Amino acid sequence: MNAIDLEVFRHRCNAIAEEMGAALERSAFSANIQERRDYSCALFDCHGEMLAQAAHIPVHLGAMPRSVDAAIRECGPLDPGDVVLLNDPFCGGTHLPDFTSVAPVYVDHQLVAYSATRAHHADVGGMTPGSMPLSQSIYQEGIIIPPIRLVTRGNRNQEVFDLIVRNSRTSEERTGDLAAQLACHVIAQQRIDELLHSMSIDQFVQSSSSLIAYGERRMRQVIEAIPDGIYHAQDILDGDGITSDPLHIHVTLTVTGSEILVDFDGSADQCRGPLNAPRAVTESAVLYALRILEGDDLPSTAGLYRPITWNIPYRSILNPAPPAAVAGGNVETSQRVVDVIFRALALALPKLLPAQSAGTMNNWTMGGTRHDGSPFAYYETLGGGMGARPTADGLDAVQTHMTNTRNTPVEAFERLYPVLVESLAIRHHSGGQGSTRGGDGIRKEVRLLQPVTLTVLTERRVNAPQGSQGGRNGACGVNTLVIDGAEIQMPGKGSIELPAGAIFRIETPGGGGFGHE
Repeated sequence: MNAIDLEVFRHRCNAIAEEMGAALERSAFSANIQERRDYSCALFDCHGEMLAQAAHIPVHLGAMPRSVDAAIRECGPLDPGDVVLLNDPFCGGTHLPDFTSVAPVYVDHQLVAYSATRAHHADVGGMTPGSMPLSQSIYQEGIIIPPIRLVTRGNRNQEVFDLIVRNSRTSEERTGDLAAQLACHVIAQQRIDELLHSMSIDQFVQSSSSLIAYGERRMRQVIEAIPDGIYHAQDILDGDGITSDPLHIHVTLTVTGSEILVDFDGSADQCRGPLNAPRAVTESAVLYALRILEGDDLPSTAGLYRPITWNIPYRSILNPAPPAAVAGGNVETSQRVVDVIFRALALALPKLLPAQSAGTMNNWTMGGTRHDGSPFAYYETLGGGMGARPTADGLDAVQTHMTNTRNTPVEAFERLYPVLVESLAIRHHSGGQGSTRGGDGIRKEVRLLQPVTLTVLTERRVNAPQGSQGGRNGACGVNTLVIDGAEIQMPGKGSIELPAGAIFRIETPGGGGFGHE
C-alpha cells in the first residue's frame, strides 16, 4: 500500500472515531461527559486489533484493547446490531465508573471492524457519591459489569439496562449517558458503510493490516532512537489512604535494538486501599510514555504494542488480583507509572525528557441532594503544573499525561449543582525553579450550598514532583476545608460529611524545574 493511500485511510478511520466522540459529547446528560469530555472512542479491525483512536483520554485508549478482547472472547461471535457493555477492571477495564461499549460493524453480512466507546459515569454506586471512595475492595466501589450483551440484534435488553442505571444515585443521568454511548455505534456503522463505497471489503481488510504494521514500524523507530542499555528507576506514591506507608514503583527498561523489555519487578505488592492499577492501566501508561518520545503523531494501532515485552508481577500494585480496590489506580497510579518511566528514560535521553509534572489528577467528588430534593453526584479532576521542558517552561494549570479532560466551566458548575465557586486561579510560585521553570498549579475554592459527602483521591501531597538535571521540585498539593471560619487540612485521600456553608479548597501541585538556575 503506498504511503499516500495509507495516510488517507488512517485519517478517515481517525475521523470516524472523532465523530463518535463528538456525538457522545453532544448527546450525553452529565457535565462529566458533556463539559469535561471524560470519554474516548476507537475503532478495531475484524480481529479486535486496534486500528484507530480519537485524541481523547490516554489512560482510556491504551487500556481499551483488553476490554475489546474480553467482549469478543466472552460474548462472541457478535451479530449485527449487538452491543456488549462492561466495566470490570479485571477484564481490561480501568475502574468501575468507566463503562466500555463494544459493537461489531458488518458490511454486506461480513464482519469488517469493531467500534468501542469508554465514558466515565459520574456515579455507579458504591460507598460514596461519585464512586471514587477510599475503598478496600472493588465491591465497595460500585456495580461490576462483566462483558454482557446490552443490545442484541438492535434490541436493547431493557431489564439489564434498568438494572445498571438503578444502581446509580443519579439514574436519570446514567440513562442519558449510557444511551449516548450506544448511539455512537450507529455513527461508526454509517461511516464505515460510506467508506466501503469507495473501496472493497478486501481492500479495507488489507488497509487495516497495513496500518497496524505501519504502527509497529514507527514504534520500532522510536525504540531504536533510545541507546541500547539497561535503565533503572523508582518513584513512590504517598500512600493508599488506609496507611501512610509509601508505595514504591520500580522499573527496569532493557533496550535492545528496536525492542524494549519493561520490567516492574520490585514494585510494591497490591495494597489495601484503592491505588491498585489493573494491568491494562499499567500497560496504557507505559505506551503513552513511549509514544511521546516521537514528536510526530504516531498512528494509534495495535502495532505499537508489538515491540514491547512485559514483566508486571501478578498481585503487585500494577497487576492486582481481584477483589483488590482499584478506583484510584486508573487516575493516580497511572500518573506515577509515567513518572517512573520518564525517570528511567532520562538516563538515556537526559536532554529530551521534561521534569515531573503534577503527577496527580486531583480527583474529588461530592454528592447529596439539591434544594428541591433531587439527588446529584459530581466528579472532577483538576490540572496542575506541567514539568519544565529542557528548552521551555512548563505550562501553568493544565491536565498532563494520562488525563486529557477539560474543566467544568464555572457557569455550568454553579447552574447544575448547589455550589458557589469563590475562586479559581493559578497557584502562583508553585512551580519549581530552574533554567526553565515548572508550571504552576491551580487554586480552587468551592462553597457548598447544601450538605454533601465529599471525597478526595489525590497524590503529591507528601512527595513533591521532582525537578530534573538540577531543577527544583514543584510544590506539593494541599486540600483544605473551611468550616465556621476554621481551616482544617484534609489528607490526600478520604471522605467527610460537610454542612452547607463549608468551603472546600484544593491547591494542586506545581511541576518540577529543569536545570540549574
